[in-house]
Amino acid sequence: MNQHKMISAAALLSALLSNNVLAQDKQLTLMLDWFVNPNHGPIVIAQERGYFKQQGLEVDIQEPADPSTPPKLVAAGKVDMAISYQPNLTIDVAAGLPLIRSATLIATPLNTLMVLDNGKNEQLSDLKGKKIGIAIAGNEEATIGTMLSQANVKFSDVEIINVGWALSSSLASGKVDAIWGGLRNFETNQLALEGYAAKTFYPEEHGVPAYDELVFVANANHYDKQAIQAFNKALEQATTYIVNHPKQSWQEFVAYSPDTLDNELNKRAWNDTLTRFALRPAAVDLKRYDDYAQFMYSQHIIDTLPKAEDYVPNLN
Repeated sequence: MNQHKMISAAALLSALLSNNVLAQDKQLTLMLDWFVNPNHGPIVIAQERGYFKQQGLEVDIQEPADPSTPPKLVAAGKVDMAISYQPNLTIDVAAGLPLIRSATLIATPLNTLMVLDNGKNEQLSDLKGKKIGIAIAGNEEATIGTMLSQANVKFSDVEIINVGWALSSSLASGKVDAIWGGLRNFETNQLALEGYAAKTFYPEEHGVPAYDELVFVANANHYDKQAIQAFNKALEQATTYIVNHPKQSWQEFVAYSPDTLDNELNKRAWNDTLTRFALRPAAVDLKRYDDYAQFMYSQHIIDTLPKAEDYVPNLN
């Protein structure tokens, strides 16, 4: 009997060890929205400090060749998770893509309507008859139009110019009077390093509902709830570490790729992004998503109105 119990105990221990090994071998592919930058701080720190490993995950962090493709690759089952934007996720879901939001990375808007701080455009109303540069055509009429309407300026009263990725240089050179799409943690610092002071108008202060700038998305039909829970726990741990140790975490962040990350622009952006990271990445706020979806629907950006409860599951 004792020998039988010993064999059973040994078998149980072996099974537990086997399961543990299997759990540690859980592979997750994560595609970023762009090349690695300070916005991805918690992901890099979770990788560098071994927090993903502690949760039994092996996370393969990938950079996209085309920043518009990551959510589509998730929807097609090519990668497990990707970083997207709350507005884009709403658009994708409304268009029928099988996606869910699994966590939040950046919990506030980063986008701004930006001008040079030279006394020429002190208020939104000063932009009447002016030129506004954008990087990507699409939703600017809804967002810029809403902001301008707060100052009794019609969207038709401004000239929209697609300047591609040359947002900062177009503003600095005077090619345009304002830019839409400049991020408050990047373009502001980029202009400052080039000797230009910027003034920013924040969409959430001028009629546009607040939203999560960067979110993680997974496939609605095939997501692994346990893996996502483990991922989110590691992410929260990394974010807490960053907030508690901003200088030390900066050093660990740049160690991930010193040649591309260790520069003054990223250092300034890092400090400006610290307060933007979601301290509770897994936390769900359905009303926030429904409010923004309603805004997009009312502005005719989407033709159908998705319900947050259908694509923002509580994975806790």
